[in-house]
Amino acid sequence: MDIRFVTRNVELADELKEYMERKLSKLEKFFPKILDNQIVLNLSRGIHTVEVTSNVNGVIMRGEERDSDLRKAFDIALKNLERRIRRHKKYLVDRVQLKTHDVSFNIDEILADMSKPAVEEKDEKIVKVKKFPLRPMSAEEACMQMDLLGHSFFIFSNVESGSMNVVYKRKSGGYGLLEPTD
Repeated sequence: MDIRFVTRNVELADELKEYMERKLSKLEKFFPKILDNQIVLNLSRGIHTVEVTSNVNGVIMRGEERDSDLRKAFDIALKNLERRIRRHKKYLVDRVQLKTHDVSFNIDEILADMSKPAVEEKDEKIVKVKKFPLRPMSAEEACMQMDLLGHSFFIFSNVESGSMNVVYKRKSGGYGLLEPTD
């Protein structure tokens, strides 16, 4: 298992680095196909932010935590990642046993939300650009990937239609799906 460390405003002691590597290697008991890991450590205004990202056989999962103690922040971020890996493994086992997960998409509600007038926008600048590969998947798999990353939306290539779609978490609960039309 490959582990990369990225530090910003933090000096990482060898003892703490070994501790993190040892704890992270225990994740392999849950899912043996973890390809690589990245641990981002950041110190800002006395608060340590730890982000642990793992590539689990092509599925990216992330755990993040903020705390004044670096070790405590790492432990909680690792627990968050561990919970997501367990949930993903359970999903894969359920899928193999041909169980289905009910994820409903109410297109009428999505269209009604889109027709509402937009709030006046401020002149904001793009502060970060992310690039990632678009993998073909179903809407249900995209929802799972979005939850594993801890994001509120996810862009994916729809296996059924071949077009680029977006799934998102609705404030009123459930998920939404955005599909382009011709």
